[in-house]
Amino acid sequence: MRFRGGTVRRAARGRTRRQGQLEKSLRRAGAVSLRLIVESVERSLPAALGCNSPNKLLVEVLRVSAADASARVAAARDLGLFHTASGEQMEAALPETASAQRDGDIGADHARVIRKIMRKIPHAVTNADVALAESILAQCAREGTPEDVESAGHRLLAHLDPDGNLGDDRDRSRRRGVSLGRQDSELMSKICGELDPTARALLDPILAKWARPGINNPDDPESPSGDADNPSIEREALVAAAARDTRTAAQRNHDALSAIFRVMLECEIHGRHRGLPVTVIITMTLDQLENAAGGVTTTATCGLLPLGDALKLAERAHPVLVVFDHDGRPLHLGRRRRVASADQRLALIAAEGGCTRPGCAAPASMCAVHPLQEWRNGGYTDSAPNGFHHRTSTRTETRESITDITPVS
Repeated sequence: MRFRGGTVRRAARGRTRRQGQLEKSLRRAGAVSLRLIVESVERSLPAALGCNSPNKLLVEVLRVSAADASARVAAARDLGLFHTASGEQMEAALPETASAQRDGDIGADHARVIRKIMRKIPHAVTNADVALAESILAQCAREGTPEDVESAGHRLLAHLDPDGNLGDDRDRSRRRGVSLGRQDSELMSKICGELDPTARALLDPILAKWARPGINNPDDPESPSGDADNPSIEREALVAAAARDTRTAAQRNHDALSAIFRVMLECEIHGRHRGLPVTVIITMTLDQLENAAGGVTTTATCGLLPLGDALKLAERAHPVLVVFDHDGRPLHLGRRRRVASADQRLALIAAEGGCTRPGCAAPASMCAVHPLQEWRNGGYTDSAPNGFHHRTSTRTETRESITDITPVS
Protein backbone atom coordinates (compact mmCIF):
# COMPACT_ATOMS: atom_id res chain seq x y z
CA MET A 1 0.00 0.00 0.00
CA ARG A 2 2.81 2.35 0.80
CA PHE A 3 4.42 1.67 -2.55
CA ARG A 4 1.13 2.19 -4.41
CA GLY A 5 0.45 5.47 -2.63
CA GLY A 6 3.90 6.78 -3.50
CA THR A 7 3.34 5.87 -7.14
CA VAL A 8 0.07 7.79 -7.21
CA ARG A 9 1.68 10.85 -5.69
CA ARG A 10 4.57 10.74 -8.18
CA ALA A 11 2.11 10.42 -11.06
CA ALA A 12 0.08 13.36 -9.73
CA ARG A 13 3.21 15.49 -9.39
CA GLY A 14 4.18 14.60 -12.94
CA ARG A 15 0.78 15.63 -14.29
CA THR A 16 0.74 18.92 -12.39
CA ARG A 17 4.28 19.64 -13.60
CA ARG A 18 3.17 19.11 -17.20
CA GLN A 19 0.13 21.34 -16.60
CA GLY A 20 2.44 24.04 -15.26
CA GLN A 21 4.70 23.74 -18.31
CA LEU A 22 1.71 23.95 -20.63
CA GLU A 23 0.37 27.02 -18.81
CA LYS A 24 3.75 28.75 -19.07
CA SER A 25 3.85 28.01 -22.81
CA LEU A 26 0.34 29.37 -23.31
CA ARG A 27 1.25 32.55 -21.44
CA ARG A 28 4.35 33.01 -23.59
CA ALA A 29 2.21 32.41 -26.68
CA GLY A 30 -0.05 35.22 -25.49
CA ALA A 31 2.95 37.54 -25.42
CA VAL A 32 3.88 36.45 -28.94
CA SER A 33 0.32 37.21 -30.07
CA LEU A 34 0.67 40.77 -28.75
CA ARG A 35 3.99 41.13 -30.57
CA LEU A 36 2.33 40.08 -33.84
CA ILE A 37 -0.42 42.66 -33.30
CA VAL A 38 2.23 45.34 -32.83
CA GLU A 39 3.97 44.24 -36.04
CA SER A 40 0.71 44.31 -37.98
CA VAL A 41 0.08 47.88 -36.81
CA GLU A 42 3.60 49.08 -37.58
CA ARG A 43 3.47 47.48 -41.04
CA SER A 44 -0.03 48.90 -41.76
CA LEU A 45 -1.39 45.44 -42.50
CA PRO A 46 -5.01 46.28 -41.62
CA ALA A 47 -5.21 48.96 -44.32
CA ALA A 48 -3.37 46.74 -46.82
CA LEU A 49 -5.95 43.98 -46.30
CA GLY A 50 -8.96 46.29 -46.48
CA CYS A 51 -9.65 46.63 -42.74
CA ASN A 52 -10.12 50.01 -41.09
CA SER A 53 -8.60 48.97 -37.75
CA PRO A 54 -6.48 46.23 -36.14
CA ASN A 55 -9.63 45.05 -34.36
CA LYS A 56 -11.38 44.38 -37.68
CA LEU A 57 -8.31 42.52 -38.94
CA LEU A 58 -8.33 40.17 -35.96
CA VAL A 59 -12.06 39.54 -36.32
CA GLU A 60 -11.78 38.67 -40.00
CA VAL A 61 -8.54 36.69 -39.90
CA LEU A 62 -8.87 34.89 -36.55
CA ARG A 63 -12.71 34.80 -36.40
CA VAL A 64 -12.65 36.03 -32.80
CA SER A 65 -15.38 38.15 -31.25
CA ALA A 66 -15.25 41.93 -31.46
CA ALA A 67 -14.84 42.10 -27.66
CA ASP A 68 -11.91 39.67 -27.73
CA ALA A 69 -10.25 41.58 -30.57
CA SER A 70 -10.65 44.87 -28.72
CA ALA A 71 -9.16 43.37 -25.56
CA ARG A 72 -6.14 42.02 -27.46
CA VAL A 73 -5.44 45.34 -29.19
CA ALA A 74 -5.76 47.23 -25.89
CA ALA A 75 -3.34 44.79 -24.24
CA ALA A 76 -0.86 45.18 -27.10
CA ARG A 77 -1.03 48.96 -26.66
CA ASP A 78 0.09 48.66 -23.02
CA LEU A 79 2.38 45.62 -23.19
CA GLY A 80 3.71 45.61 -26.75
CA LEU A 81 7.15 46.79 -27.82
CA PHE A 82 6.70 49.45 -30.49
CA HIS A 83 9.43 51.13 -32.55
CA THR A 84 10.25 54.71 -33.40
CA ALA A 85 10.35 56.01 -36.98
CA SER A 86 14.11 55.35 -36.99
CA GLY A 87 13.62 51.73 -35.93
CA GLU A 88 14.63 52.01 -32.29
CA GLN A 89 12.65 49.81 -29.92
CA MET A 90 10.65 51.67 -27.28
CA GLU A 91 9.92 50.43 -23.80
CA ALA A 92 6.47 49.02 -23.14
CA ALA A 93 4.00 51.24 -21.32
CA LEU A 94 4.03 48.65 -18.50
CA PRO A 95 7.53 47.17 -18.82
CA GLU A 96 7.56 44.92 -15.73
CA THR A 97 4.18 43.43 -16.59
CA ALA A 98 5.23 42.86 -20.20
CA SER A 99 8.43 41.15 -19.06
CA ALA A 100 6.54 38.88 -16.68
CA GLN A 101 4.18 37.81 -19.46
CA ARG A 102 7.06 37.13 -21.88
CA ASP A 103 8.63 34.95 -19.17
CA GLY A 104 5.40 33.00 -18.89
CA ASP A 105 4.97 33.87 -15.20
CA ILE A 106 1.68 35.73 -15.60
CA GLY A 107 -1.32 35.32 -17.86
CA ALA A 108 -3.75 37.61 -19.61
CA ASP A 109 -5.96 37.88 -16.52
CA HIS A 110 -3.02 39.02 -14.37
CA ALA A 111 -2.09 41.64 -16.95
CA ARG A 112 -5.69 42.81 -17.31
CA VAL A 113 -5.97 43.44 -13.56
CA ILE A 114 -2.65 45.32 -13.47
CA ARG A 115 -3.68 47.52 -16.39
CA LYS A 116 -6.99 48.27 -14.70
CA ILE A 117 -5.27 49.28 -11.46
CA MET A 118 -2.67 51.41 -13.24
CA ARG A 119 -5.38 53.37 -15.06
CA LYS A 120 -6.82 54.39 -11.69
CA ILE A 121 -3.60 55.96 -10.41
CA PRO A 122 -4.05 59.78 -10.39
CA HIS A 123 -1.91 61.89 -12.72
CA ALA A 124 -0.62 63.83 -9.73
CA VAL A 125 1.39 60.79 -8.57
CA THR A 126 5.05 61.08 -9.59
CA ASN A 127 6.45 58.98 -12.43
CA ALA A 128 8.83 57.26 -10.02
CA ASP A 129 5.96 56.17 -7.78
CA VAL A 130 3.96 55.00 -10.78
CA ALA A 131 6.87 52.87 -12.00
CA LEU A 132 7.35 51.45 -8.51
CA ALA A 133 3.64 50.63 -8.24
CA GLU A 134 3.72 48.77 -11.56
CA SER A 135 6.81 46.83 -10.45
CA ILE A 136 5.11 45.82 -7.18
CA LEU A 137 1.98 44.65 -8.99
CA ALA A 138 4.00 42.68 -11.54
CA GLN A 139 5.95 40.93 -8.79
CA CYS A 140 2.72 40.15 -6.96
CA ALA A 141 1.31 38.69 -10.18
CA ARG A 142 4.35 36.43 -10.59
CA GLU A 143 3.62 34.92 -7.19
CA GLY A 144 -0.18 35.07 -6.85
CA THR A 145 -3.54 34.92 -8.57
CA PRO A 146 -5.33 37.75 -10.40
CA GLU A 147 -7.52 38.12 -7.29
CA ASP A 148 -4.39 38.60 -5.17
CA VAL A 149 -3.19 41.29 -7.57
CA GLU A 150 -6.53 43.08 -7.43
CA SER A 151 -6.51 43.07 -3.62
CA ALA A 152 -2.93 44.38 -3.56
CA GLY A 153 -3.87 47.01 -6.14
CA HIS A 154 -6.66 48.38 -3.97
CA ARG A 155 -4.28 48.72 -1.02
CA LEU A 156 -1.70 50.35 -3.30
CA LEU A 157 -4.22 52.93 -4.57
CA ALA A 158 -5.20 53.73 -1.00
CA HIS A 159 -1.51 54.26 -0.16
CA LEU A 160 -0.85 56.52 -3.15
CA ASP A 161 -3.94 58.67 -2.59
CA PRO A 162 -5.00 58.20 1.05
CA ASP A 163 -7.23 61.30 1.12
CA GLY A 164 -8.71 60.73 -2.33
CA ASN A 165 -8.02 64.30 -3.41
CA LEU A 166 -5.25 63.82 -6.00
CA GLY A 167 -7.64 63.39 -8.91
CA ASP A 168 -7.74 66.27 -11.42
CA ASP A 169 -9.31 67.14 -14.76
CA ARG A 170 -7.02 64.76 -16.61
CA ASP A 171 -8.15 61.83 -14.46
CA ARG A 172 -11.79 62.73 -14.95
CA SER A 173 -11.27 63.17 -18.69
CA ARG A 174 -9.63 59.76 -18.90
CA ARG A 175 -12.41 58.00 -16.97
CA ARG A 176 -15.41 59.58 -18.70
CA GLY A 177 -17.44 57.40 -21.04
CA VAL A 178 -20.73 55.66 -21.65
CA SER A 179 -20.97 52.16 -23.12
CA LEU A 180 -24.06 50.58 -24.64
CA GLY A 181 -24.13 46.78 -24.61
CA ARG A 182 -25.66 44.42 -27.14
CA GLN A 183 -29.29 43.41 -26.93
CA ASP A 184 -29.84 40.27 -24.88
CA SER A 185 -32.37 37.47 -25.41
CA GLU A 186 -35.14 39.76 -24.12
CA LEU A 187 -33.99 42.60 -26.43
CA MET A 188 -32.80 44.65 -23.45
CA SER A 189 -29.51 46.60 -23.62
CA LYS A 190 -27.21 47.31 -20.70
CA ILE A 191 -25.78 50.81 -20.34
CA CYS A 192 -22.86 51.66 -18.09
CA GLY A 193 -20.25 54.35 -17.72
CA GLU A 194 -19.10 57.41 -15.84
CA LEU A 195 -20.13 61.05 -16.32
CA ASP A 196 -17.76 63.94 -15.75
CA PRO A 197 -18.95 66.80 -13.51
CA THR A 198 -20.15 68.90 -16.45
CA ALA A 199 -22.25 66.14 -17.97
CA ARG A 200 -23.73 65.35 -14.54
CA ALA A 201 -24.55 69.01 -13.95
CA LEU A 202 -26.37 69.13 -17.30
CA LEU A 203 -28.23 65.86 -16.73
CA ASP A 204 -29.51 66.48 -13.20
CA PRO A 205 -31.93 69.35 -13.96
CA ILE A 206 -33.26 67.51 -17.02
CA LEU A 207 -34.09 64.39 -14.99
CA ALA A 208 -35.54 66.54 -12.23
CA LYS A 209 -38.18 67.76 -14.70
CA TRP A 210 -38.64 64.74 -16.98
CA ALA A 211 -38.33 61.95 -14.40
CA ARG A 212 -40.77 63.26 -11.80
CA PRO A 213 -43.40 60.81 -10.53
CA GLY A 214 -46.44 60.75 -12.79
CA ILE A 215 -44.75 62.11 -15.92
CA ASN A 216 -43.74 60.11 -19.03
CA ASN A 217 -45.11 56.84 -17.63
CA PRO A 218 -45.56 54.35 -20.52
CA ASP A 219 -47.61 52.05 -18.25
CA ASP A 220 -50.21 54.76 -17.61
CA PRO A 221 -52.09 55.92 -20.73
CA GLU A 222 -53.33 58.99 -18.84
CA SER A 223 -49.85 60.05 -17.74
CA PRO A 224 -48.76 63.44 -19.14
CA SER A 225 -45.75 63.37 -21.44
CA GLY A 226 -42.89 65.76 -21.89
CA ASP A 227 -41.74 68.43 -19.45
CA ALA A 228 -43.48 68.27 -16.06
CA ASP A 229 -43.46 72.08 -15.81
CA ASN A 230 -45.04 72.63 -19.21
CA PRO A 231 -47.96 75.09 -18.77
CA SER A 232 -50.14 72.93 -21.02
CA ILE A 233 -50.09 70.07 -18.47
CA GLU A 234 -52.93 70.20 -15.96
CA ARG A 235 -51.68 70.13 -12.38
CA GLU A 236 -54.56 67.93 -11.24
CA ALA A 237 -53.81 65.33 -13.91
CA LEU A 238 -50.14 65.28 -12.95
CA VAL A 239 -50.91 64.88 -9.25
CA ALA A 240 -53.33 62.04 -9.98
CA ALA A 241 -50.79 60.32 -12.24
CA ALA A 242 -48.10 60.67 -9.55
CA ALA A 243 -50.38 58.99 -7.04
CA ARG A 244 -50.76 56.03 -9.41
CA ASP A 245 -47.06 55.89 -10.28
CA THR A 246 -45.37 52.76 -8.84
CA ARG A 247 -42.12 53.01 -10.84
CA THR A 248 -38.72 53.05 -9.17
CA ALA A 249 -36.39 56.02 -9.56
CA ALA A 250 -34.30 54.03 -12.04
CA GLN A 251 -37.39 53.25 -14.13
CA ARG A 252 -38.45 56.90 -14.12
CA ASN A 253 -34.97 57.91 -15.29
CA HIS A 254 -35.19 55.35 -18.10
CA ASP A 255 -38.62 56.57 -19.21
CA ALA A 256 -37.43 60.18 -19.05
CA LEU A 257 -34.49 59.46 -21.34
CA SER A 258 -36.77 57.57 -23.74
CA ALA A 259 -39.15 60.55 -23.87
CA ILE A 260 -36.26 62.98 -24.41
CA PHE A 261 -34.89 60.86 -27.26
CA ARG A 262 -38.32 60.85 -28.93
CA VAL A 263 -38.66 64.64 -28.67
CA MET A 264 -35.12 65.20 -29.98
CA LEU A 265 -35.80 63.08 -33.07
CA GLU A 266 -39.24 64.59 -33.68
CA CYS A 267 -37.97 68.18 -33.59
CA GLU A 268 -35.73 67.49 -36.62
CA ILE A 269 -32.80 69.59 -35.40
CA HIS A 270 -30.17 66.96 -36.24
CA GLY A 271 -30.19 67.38 -40.01
CA ARG A 272 -29.25 64.38 -42.12
CA HIS A 273 -26.94 61.39 -41.73
CA ARG A 274 -25.65 59.62 -44.86
CA GLY A 275 -28.35 61.25 -46.96
CA LEU A 276 -31.28 60.43 -44.67
CA PRO A 277 -32.99 62.37 -41.86
CA VAL A 278 -31.74 61.42 -38.40
CA THR A 279 -34.64 59.26 -37.28
CA VAL A 280 -35.58 55.70 -36.39
CA ILE A 281 -35.86 53.59 -39.56
CA ILE A 282 -37.88 50.41 -39.00
CA THR A 283 -38.37 47.58 -41.47
CA MET A 284 -41.36 45.26 -41.18
CA THR A 285 -43.27 42.96 -43.50
CA LEU A 286 -46.68 43.79 -44.95
CA ASP A 287 -48.18 40.85 -43.05
CA GLN A 288 -46.86 42.24 -39.75
CA LEU A 289 -48.28 45.67 -40.59
CA GLU A 290 -51.73 44.52 -41.70
CA ASN A 291 -52.36 41.62 -39.34
CA ALA A 292 -50.16 42.49 -36.34
CA ALA A 293 -48.62 39.06 -36.87
CA GLY A 294 -46.14 39.50 -34.04
CA GLY A 295 -42.42 38.91 -34.02
CA VAL A 296 -39.73 41.55 -34.18
CA THR A 297 -38.83 44.30 -36.62
CA THR A 298 -35.37 45.55 -37.51
CA THR A 299 -33.85 49.03 -37.46
CA ALA A 300 -31.18 50.60 -39.64
CA THR A 301 -28.68 50.09 -36.81
CA CYS A 302 -29.38 46.32 -36.85
CA GLY A 303 -31.37 46.62 -33.64
CA LEU A 304 -34.42 44.48 -32.93
CA LEU A 305 -37.74 46.01 -31.89
CA PRO A 306 -40.91 44.12 -30.87
CA LEU A 307 -43.72 44.64 -33.34
CA GLY A 308 -45.99 46.29 -30.76
CA ASP A 309 -43.35 48.89 -29.90
CA ALA A 310 -42.67 49.46 -33.60
CA LEU A 311 -46.36 50.11 -34.30
CA LYS A 312 -46.48 52.62 -31.43
CA LEU A 313 -43.51 54.48 -32.91
CA ALA A 314 -45.19 54.37 -36.32
CA GLU A 315 -48.31 56.15 -35.07
CA ARG A 316 -46.61 59.52 -35.58
CA ALA A 317 -44.22 58.41 -38.32
CA HIS A 318 -43.99 59.03 -42.04
CA PRO A 319 -44.33 55.58 -43.67
CA VAL A 320 -42.29 54.70 -46.75
CA LEU A 321 -43.48 51.86 -49.00
CA VAL A 322 -40.68 49.94 -50.67
CA VAL A 323 -41.78 47.85 -53.66
CA PHE A 324 -39.54 45.02 -54.83
CA ASP A 325 -39.46 43.30 -58.21
CA HIS A 326 -39.78 39.54 -58.71
CA ASP A 327 -36.10 39.09 -57.88
CA GLY A 328 -36.49 41.00 -54.61
CA ARG A 329 -34.61 44.06 -55.88
CA PRO A 330 -35.90 47.66 -55.45
CA LEU A 331 -35.79 50.77 -57.65
CA HIS A 332 -33.78 51.73 -60.72
CA LEU A 333 -31.75 54.90 -61.19
CA GLY A 334 -29.25 54.15 -63.97
CA ARG A 335 -26.32 56.55 -64.43
CA ARG A 336 -28.16 59.84 -63.88
CA ARG A 337 -26.21 60.47 -60.66
CA ARG A 338 -23.21 58.96 -58.92
CA VAL A 339 -24.49 59.14 -55.32
CA ALA A 340 -27.40 56.98 -54.25
CA SER A 341 -30.63 58.78 -53.43
CA ALA A 342 -32.35 58.78 -50.04
CA ASP A 343 -35.04 56.48 -51.48
CA GLN A 344 -32.38 54.03 -52.60
CA ARG A 345 -30.80 54.01 -49.16
CA LEU A 346 -34.20 53.26 -47.62
CA ALA A 347 -34.72 50.49 -50.16
CA LEU A 348 -31.32 48.97 -49.40
CA ILE A 349 -31.98 49.16 -45.67
CA ALA A 350 -35.19 47.22 -46.23
CA ALA A 351 -33.57 44.73 -48.61
CA GLU A 352 -30.20 44.10 -46.96
CA GLY A 353 -30.38 45.44 -43.41
CA GLY A 354 -26.64 46.09 -43.29
CA CYS A 355 -23.28 45.36 -44.83
CA THR A 356 -23.26 42.58 -47.45
CA ARG A 357 -19.52 42.10 -47.40
CA PRO A 358 -18.85 38.49 -46.32
CA GLY A 359 -18.13 38.28 -42.61
CA CYS A 360 -19.10 41.89 -41.85
CA ALA A 361 -22.03 42.64 -39.55
CA ALA A 362 -21.91 46.45 -39.70
CA PRO A 363 -25.40 48.05 -39.58
CA ALA A 364 -26.75 50.14 -42.43
CA SER A 365 -26.30 53.32 -40.37
CA MET A 366 -22.51 52.83 -40.60
CA CYS A 367 -22.37 51.99 -44.29
CA ALA A 368 -22.01 53.84 -47.57
CA VAL A 369 -23.65 52.77 -50.85
CA HIS A 370 -21.41 51.53 -53.67
CA PRO A 371 -22.09 49.87 -57.03
CA LEU A 372 -20.39 46.54 -57.62
CA GLN A 373 -18.72 48.05 -60.67
CA GLU A 374 -17.02 51.35 -59.85
CA TRP A 375 -18.77 54.46 -61.21
CA ARG A 376 -15.59 55.59 -62.96
CA ASN A 377 -15.54 52.26 -64.78
CA GLY A 378 -19.08 52.61 -66.09
CA GLY A 379 -20.95 51.22 -63.09
CA TYR A 380 -24.63 52.00 -62.61
CA THR A 381 -26.31 53.58 -59.59
CA ASP A 382 -29.17 51.09 -59.73
CA SER A 383 -30.41 49.65 -56.49
CA ALA A 384 -30.20 46.26 -58.15
CA PRO A 385 -26.39 46.19 -58.45
CA ASN A 386 -25.85 48.45 -55.45
CA GLY A 387 -25.11 47.62 -51.85
CA PHE A 388 -23.87 49.05 -48.59
CA HIS A 389 -20.15 49.23 -48.02
CA HIS A 390 -18.14 49.73 -44.85
CA ARG A 391 -14.97 51.50 -46.02
CA THR A 392 -12.11 49.38 -47.35
CA SER A 393 -8.99 50.39 -49.25
CA THR A 394 -9.68 47.91 -52.07
CA ARG A 395 -12.67 45.88 -53.08
CA THR A 396 -12.60 42.67 -55.08
CA GLU A 397 -15.34 40.36 -56.21
CA THR A 398 -15.38 37.20 -54.14
CA ARG A 399 -18.88 35.95 -54.92
CA GLU A 400 -21.65 36.14 -57.50
CA SER A 401 -24.08 38.58 -55.97
CA ILE A 402 -26.10 41.58 -57.00
CA THR A 403 -25.18 43.43 -53.81
CA ASP A 404 -21.89 44.24 -52.23
CA ILE A 405 -21.44 46.05 -48.91
CA THR A 406 -18.50 47.26 -46.82
CA PRO A 407 -18.75 49.39 -43.57
CA VAL A 408 -17.49 52.97 -43.13
CA SER A 409 -15.66 54.12 -40.03
